[in-house]
Amino acid sequence: MNRRKEENVKKLFEKFMEAEQAEKAVEDIRKGEQILRENPAPQPSDELIAGIKFEIAKGLLLRQTDVSGFRKTAYKIAAVAAAVMILAAISIKFFAKVDKPYKAVKFEYVSIIPTSIWESDDIATDDTDLAILNAEVEQIEGEMLALQSDENGGNSQRAVTELEMELIEIDSNFWKG
Repeated sequence: MNRRKEENVKKLFEKFMEAEQAEKAVEDIRKGEQILRENPAPQPSDELIAGIKFEIAKGLLLRQTDVSGFRKTAYKIAAVAAAVMILAAISIKFFAKVDKPYKAVKFEYVSIIPTSIWESDDIATDDTDLAILNAEVEQIEGEMLALQSDENGGNSQRAVTELEMELIEIDSNFWKG
């Protein structure tokens, strides 16, 4: 260990222990490194290294073959499953419509106008509200025709505008209820 590293290690040890103990720990590390330098580990034989490389290569080859074969099989299975699901969805939609007999749709509603009036030949005359509305519309229609043909004289443009406003008010009252 060089001098700078020894100082850094000593400062680090001094954070955790006293200065004397830190110096002793640094000395122990220095002696341990010297022992390791003097007694290097034996190198493995060339046959052992070749055997290890062969086993690794064989394992990688088998794994690569297994993975690619597995992928191909998985893709085939996924494609078949997708096709089956699409056919099932289409056939359910098709046969669901064909198998159900058509039934008459029954409408349920709440009527504002009584059933007796609906069965009448002239709804506008049988219902008082509709009769009043119908009379007002006919009156406005008559006044509009008279103004357009200029029978009343006077300021016809202003009268037409007033009648149109009344008609709009009646229309909005009709939809409000």
